Amino acid sequence: MSPATRPTRPSQTKIVATLGPVSSSEAEITELLVAGVDVFRLNGAHGSFEEHEGRLAAVRGASARLNHTAAVLVDLPGPKIRLGELPGGELTLDADARVRFVNADPAQPREVAEDAPAELTSTYEPLVEELAVGDRVMLADGTVSLKVTAKSNDYAECKVVQQGLIRSRQGVNLPGVKLSIPTLGPRDKEIAVWATKNDVDFIGLSFVRSPDEIRQLQALLESAGSDAQVIAKIEKPEALDQLDEIVEAADGVMVARGDLGVEIDIATVAVVQKQIIATCHRLRKPVIIATQMLDSMQQSRLPTRAEVADVSNAILDGADATMLSGETAIGRYPRQAVEMMHRIALATEPRCREQPRQPLPDLTAEGVNAITEATVYSAGRIAERIEAKTVVVATASGATALALAKNRNYVPTLGVSHSPRTLRRMCLYWGVIPLAGAPLGDHDELLTHITELGRNTGLLDPGDRIVLIAGTGLPTTAHNMIVVHELE
Repeated sequence: MSPATRPTRPSQTKIVATLGPVSSSEAEITELLVAGVDVFRLNGAHGSFEEHEGRLAAVRGASARLNHTAAVLVDLPGPKIRLGELPGGELTLDADARVRFVNADPAQPREVAEDAPAELTSTYEPLVEELAVGDRVMLADGTVSLKVTAKSNDYAECKVVQQGLIRSRQGVNLPGVKLSIPTLGPRDKEIAVWATKNDVDFIGLSFVRSPDEIRQLQALLESAGSDAQVIAKIEKPEALDQLDEIVEAADGVMVARGDLGVEIDIATVAVVQKQIIATCHRLRKPVIIATQMLDSMQQSRLPTRAEVADVSNAILDGADATMLSGETAIGRYPRQAVEMMHRIALATEPRCREQPRQPLPDLTAEGVNAITEATVYSAGRIAERIEAKTVVVATASGATALALAKNRNYVPTLGVSHSPRTLRRMCLYWGVIPLAGAPLGDHDELLTHITELGRNTGLLDPGDRIVLIAGTGLPTTAHNMIVVHELE
């Protein structure tokens, strides 16, 4: 790849990029970091621990060399059900044809007589037992649809409703079917423990169905001595039934539109996306929009107009971050995809200013620190009213920076902390730029540091104003102080 050019300013919407075969070396990751990536994703469904450790080391090497904070998200594979092997590796299913799911070894293709129904296997052993007449079975990312018409102890017979081509090992989706398979299986636990040992920042829990599953993963992380944050991936209809409870339990949310668009009516995906984003804003949690955002850029230097509109609308809806998957993991133009995502965000974000203000949250709600929320809300309004050049928030855990991000102020925000983990955590927070190395013992010292840094980089001039949010050091742990400073 040719050298990338550092953006003139970062977008307020954060960019998550998936690492893979085309983005494994430190040089390749440096290109993506310079182009605008804030969080790098490791997909636990693909690759070995050795490969992931190499990519993780490359992220940290590139981040250290550029003195640019970046976070890492590890996605757990979850209970993904896949087809077994097919004769010749693929099979065309015609409309109204009959097929049977049978209890057999998924590694062995099922050869069937010409006049008999084709026989399919799956990696989920209880599948035949748990299917019922009338259930839908979706194959090939939802492009092929079956309906269960008959059952026995040995097979579930289906009619092909939507014809198409299926291939070995493709995913199987079962909308509305109640499955006994756990969300956090043995492989997921193994990857989660590996992530804790490697100081990963975020862990994505796939196919969440209830808040108890999130708490189970959080307990596992706590027992391993990790404070990594759990990102709940919304891709099952059951999750929508308990959306508030799931968002409250999680540290963040990912709208995983690939499986979600198969599990629910595809025509409702955009509406559901808006619902999830609104819930995350109300409950003060960051939300990532994922899957096929710039999918055509796996093969093309430019996205389709529909993809550009999709990314723009996600930003207008209030997404904290947008995610690239195959575009940066296996695509031909990973850097260009990041640069395009950044360009779209910069073009869209000014329009967000025209939308209604985020209201001050309910200060009596559970989990909301009334003093902190009121302080950051007021600080943001002051910063905009006096046309401040930046807001500075000093935070131990990042919670205050997140509260500020959720208020959607359009003044650049610097998040400072003694904790490297907190700095990385803020990489996911909308509009917050983590700044390492700032002194936090004294407010005057911090303002002096920010002022000198701004002058040395040409970002601050005499007469510019800075708004600082901090605490007075009184017994309360809340942020309860706003300082306005004008440069001489």
